[in-house]
Amino acid sequence: METRVEFIPSGGVTSPKGFLAGATSAGIRSKAGDRLDLGILSSEVHCAAVAVFTTNQIKAASVVLCQKRLQGGRAVAVVVNSGCANACTGESGMADAVEMTDLTAGRIGVSPDYVLVASTGVIGERLPMERIRAGVGQVVLKADGGHELATAIMTTDTVPKEVAVRAGEDGFVIGGMAKGSGMIHPELATMLCFLTTDASVDADFLRLALREAVDISFNMVTVDGDTSPNDMVLIMANGLAAGEAIIPGSRQGEIFQQALNQVCINLAKAIARDGEGAGRFIEVTVSGAASVADARSAARTIVGSPLVKAAVHGSDPNWGRVVAAVGRSGAAVVETKINLYMGDICLLNDGCPRRFDRGEVVKLLSNCEVSIALNLNLGSAQATAWGCDLSEEYVTINSQYTT
Repeated sequence: METRVEFIPSGGVTSPKGFLAGATSAGIRSKAGDRLDLGILSSEVHCAAVAVFTTNQIKAASVVLCQKRLQGGRAVAVVVNSGCANACTGESGMADAVEMTDLTAGRIGVSPDYVLVASTGVIGERLPMERIRAGVGQVVLKADGGHELATAIMTTDTVPKEVAVRAGEDGFVIGGMAKGSGMIHPELATMLCFLTTDASVDADFLRLALREAVDISFNMVTVDGDTSPNDMVLIMANGLAAGEAIIPGSRQGEIFQQALNQVCINLAKAIARDGEGAGRFIEVTVSGAASVADARSAARTIVGSPLVKAAVHGSDPNWGRVVAAVGRSGAAVVETKINLYMGDICLLNDGCPRRFDRGEVVKLLSNCEVSIALNLNLGSAQATAWGCDLSEEYVTINSQYTT
């Protein structure tokens, strides 16, 4: 079942009813405090809340604390900082994370148990709590403060990433924002994503819906193959839109899932486009796979291959790198059944090379957006993954990250 999902112009995380946000320059990133680096997202009422977190075995204090507090499936607010990951900081780091939530709880008048925290930045450094204590009090929460918050969580990002949609018979809204540019790989990465909705959604259904949306979006984007201790995708539903509660198996439930999928895919693609040093966005679609797991594995392996990424950066139609990547992906592959396209040009048919105009393929690979498609001709499963090229600028950014 398809339904119309309307994208809201200039929409973001505060587009749903009852959500407020704001940010300030607390001086976490620089003593001068010349850029936004601390912010708060809150709801006027308590929310059903669930999240997925990094699969890295090293977990930041913010992740550990949020995992504990979300066991009850409720939250009101999240306080976020950039410039310091507060990871690998021991008991002191956990105490700092707790204090951030205490300060925020006092600021908005709720119990700290319903306040979450997220951090992003350099690993192994303590948070400058003196500046954060002052900064929390400076944050002005407002209905149009989502853009400020989306800007405040940026690290090496070059643009904020925001989206909002309206859908459903009662016109509920889902809003979102994300950060991420490097350390991006399937099963989450150096990314933070905060999603909000005014739909009335049970926490158990919300958990299932989020997992499905993440699997086809954020778990299908890669920049460099690394993941971080800090990653999370959080969704809060406050139920302030008119209408009955959304339950699994209902028409509204299916509509909600479709809308959430579109929001997450939009943000995932924005992360890939903004990959560190990226000049080209790459979309890889694998069809005809024996299973969905095979399709996802093949697409992710291709888009994450350093050799494929380097070839795209150089506009080099070296399609053998694509075939080699799918061959090591773990997906079932029969060489004599593979069809391979770059753009609309067939390079391989039933495993046999096709004659092609090299100049035309070079031209396609020189575009800002590059599409690669494979049909394995072994089944009906399909998946799409997103990434970017590998450039000299990526090396420069990451060789000077702390200096």
